[in-house]
Amino acid sequence: MNINEQLIRLFIESPDVFLSGEELSQKMNCSRTAVWKHIERLRMEGYVFEAVSRKGYRFISKPDKLDIEQLTAKLQTTIVGRSILYYDEVESTNTVAHSLVLEGAAEGTLVIAEHQTSGRGRMGRKWYSPKGKGLWMSLVLKPRIPLQLAPQLTLLVAVALCRSIRKLTAIDAGIKWPNDLLVDGKKISGILLESSADEEKLQHVIAGVGISVNLDPDDFPEEIKDVATSLSIQAGSKIDRAELLCQFLLELEGLYELYQEQGFAPIKMLWEALNVSIGCTVRQQSNKGLIEGIAEGIDDHGALVVRLADGTLTKWYSSNVEFGSR
Repeated sequence: MNINEQLIRLFIESPDVFLSGEELSQKMNCSRTAVWKHIERLRMEGYVFEAVSRKGYRFISKPDKLDIEQLTAKLQTTIVGRSILYYDEVESTNTVAHSLVLEGAAEGTLVIAEHQTSGRGRMGRKWYSPKGKGLWMSLVLKPRIPLQLAPQLTLLVAVALCRSIRKLTAIDAGIKWPNDLLVDGKKISGILLESSADEEKLQHVIAGVGISVNLDPDDFPEEIKDVATSLSIQAGSKIDRAELLCQFLLELEGLYELYQEQGFAPIKMLWEALNVSIGCTVRQQSNKGLIEGIAEGIDDHGALVVRLADGTLTKWYSSNVEFGSR
């Protein structure tokens, strides 16, 4: 039994009791500093402790882990999520999904992890994904569409996720072009699609989705506390991750089938109804300097349509766009 396991056992044997650092150090035959370090490591694993000066530590809860068997039983999909690979920890679910595709993974295969050590977002940005607090996943899709239409799928996934959150909670989530979900101007989710093509023919798409579900304010790094939030913070109560995942996969499968039958038009209408980007001032740095305008919508390829000050309509494809107020 390692030190972390010893600590957990001591707390479980003394429920609702404060154990001092001195008491723990004596029972474990280590220093108080070592006790503190191991408690901090357990906190990073998702364990929750209450610390009170001169009283010590009290065990509150253990990590919330997804039960894949129960989750599979709840699923109402026919393809999406019917093959699930669950990991306690990975560098990135997108990386794992890419490897699985090379091994012949079928469409609808879902990779989900309790924790990512190197989760990533668009433009190479780091995605913070603490253990047991969110939904960190990647889905294998093999749409029968030309390569140039692949960006439409980012908007489709965003619509599915936004509709899921609104159905399951009272949270008024909205979509910020092209890949973020916001609540009260703060980010709760990001979407990263990575595709593979052979001679301009789309082979597969990996849809990476990160949702900050049950993160507490102190779970966010200092540099993003002012711009990020979680569903539980907004709702004022904990959200059932499995229920949200099942709802999302069901919404996604329905919209994906609609998309392959009728094209992008119905997805575009749904996106426009849920977006928080249209009507906003936008600016983007180009090789000609700073360009500013008003976001007026999206085109049939998913590009942002922007009206410049002189009335000219332009299409922006880069996600490195700064949004202002409406």
